[in-house]
Amino acid sequence: MKEMELKYGCNPNQKPARIFMKEGELPITILNGNPGYINLLDAFNSWQLVKELKEATGLPSAASFKHVSPAGAAVYVALNDVEKQMYFVDDVELTPMASAYIRARGSDRMSSYGDFAALSDECDAACAKYLSKEVSDGVIAPSFSKEALAILKKKKKGKYVVIQMDPSYVPEVIEQKDVFGITFEQGRNNIKISDALFTEIPTQNKTLSAEQKRDLLVALITLKYTQSNSVCYVKNGQAVGIGAGQQSRVHCTRLAGNKADNWYLRQHEKVLTLPFKDGIRRADRDNAIDVYISDDYEDLLNDGMWQEMFMAKPEPFTKEEKKAWLATLQNVALGSDAFFPFGDNIERAHKSGVSCIAQAGGSIRDDHVIMTCDKYNIAMCMTHVRLFHH
Repeated sequence: MKEMELKYGCNPNQKPARIFMKEGELPITILNGNPGYINLLDAFNSWQLVKELKEATGLPSAASFKHVSPAGAAVYVALNDVEKQMYFVDDVELTPMASAYIRARGSDRMSSYGDFAALSDECDAACAKYLSKEVSDGVIAPSFSKEALAILKKKKKGKYVVIQMDPSYVPEVIEQKDVFGITFEQGRNNIKISDALFTEIPTQNKTLSAEQKRDLLVALITLKYTQSNSVCYVKNGQAVGIGAGQQSRVHCTRLAGNKADNWYLRQHEKVLTLPFKDGIRRADRDNAIDVYISDDYEDLLNDGMWQEMFMAKPEPFTKEEKKAWLATLQNVALGSDAFFPFGDNIERAHKSGVSCIAQAGGSIRDDHVIMTCDKYNIAMCMTHVRLFHH
């Protein structure tokens, strides 16, 4: 197939719409559903991310995409008991591919609502069963087991989008896009992200463990496919906070840090033991948890909403309790798609337990950024690689 007609572009009024190859055949096979323009943008960006993560780490990798940026990304690391409970997968078969996607989606479950999923390896039945229960628009993977495809074809009344990607496909080195009737052209961003980027460490702390290097790889590769400006917090092989598309870098750092904090707050015993009624929909449960851990939690307790969701009125989750719990968050890695211009980014990162950083370097205030890292014993690499993505 050389081209594929689409229902419309980004919006219903944008017609006609299609994808096509100038030369050769499209590297995808549509196994189910009818993908739209944004579905395919998410699919192709997310596939590149998981493909690179697998190549860099050797681990099954997954991503959850919304509006051409990742809501979450992760490599396979076995879920511990707390993670199983916080992701509501105590009774789910946890194969490596299923675990990677559960962790990717679990980074920010509200943002992942209605996502496009990407898998680096074959979608097995366990991963398909999990996908079948979540609100998701589609999935892209190099292959699907027979049982997995049968499960996914039943989702969304048979309209769930299933795309098989040719893993051997290599795009042209020059890419183009049209903006306002004008064609832009550039070389593809084919820079290889590996731990070779982590050799220049100007901070007093120059020690990076194997786990920290893995997490910095996850952060930088995730940023390579995130709308800029962007920063990414990673813990245990999982992006736990992504700040995308902000004009100010410190706003990226704050946004992503707040998401990382929320991810960690969800592991508090008070959240894990919330007395939800049987039959509460996943999305409603996630929304209630988000309100409960926010500063607006009193609204949930006082406006009667809790009576619809819970068997009993939850105990308040006080600011003092949240502050004490967040103080125990440690060993978080942070990546930035360009240099940090000021030390205020490091101050905010420290509040979310960051112990190592990878950033491009090159700011006229690098000395102040390094000094702030030294203040908190943070190891920071200067990669000299910018990863803007637009």
